Amino acid sequence: MFIQTEATPNPATLKFLPGRDVLGEGTRSFKDEDEARAASPLAAKLFGVSGVSGVFYGPDFITVTKAVGEWQHIKPAILGAIMEHYMSGGPLFLEAAAEETSGAEFFDPADAETVATIKELLDTRVRPAVAQDGGDITFQGFRDGVVFLNMRGSCAGCPSSTATLKSGIQNLMRHFVPSVTEVRAV
Repeated sequence: MFIQTEATPNPATLKFLPGRDVLGEGTRSFKDEDEARAASPLAAKLFGVSGVSGVFYGPDFITVTKAVGEWQHIKPAILGAIMEHYMSGGPLFLEAAAEETSGAEFFDPADAETVATIKELLDTRVRPAVAQDGGDITFQGFRDGVVFLNMRGSCAGCPSSTATLKSGIQNLMRHFVPSVTEVRAV
């Protein structure tokens, strides 16, 4: 088994491509070892590597965020954990934990058409590009012209995420949805 590794715009995060589906569809984020242990054997193993502070599953990739340490010391253990998991044939999730619960979306029902357009723009233009960098951006809400987005994976805590939000996503939204005045991360 060969696992490719790619740098992301976030220097604290690396993207690992195991050469097979991870989730197939959707994403899943783990922010601490307790959350990982309750849901995913692989995420729990990754948090067992000294310095790991976040794990994110995408359709065909895994991003790992470090809090401390140097990648040259941490990366071999991460590669070993991923390889061991896939070679064992074990499940990615514990049975009761396959679905991630996220905060409920919020918006005025009168804005449903606007929200549908915002979500379509996110799904067709933003999320595919962000996934290439090992992250994900999902819709959280819309209120008074402000779009609230949840940044995950390599996007969470990335030094360039503010520029991505303001220069990229906000300009895109304003262009296609004139009622959008601002985009904010939650």
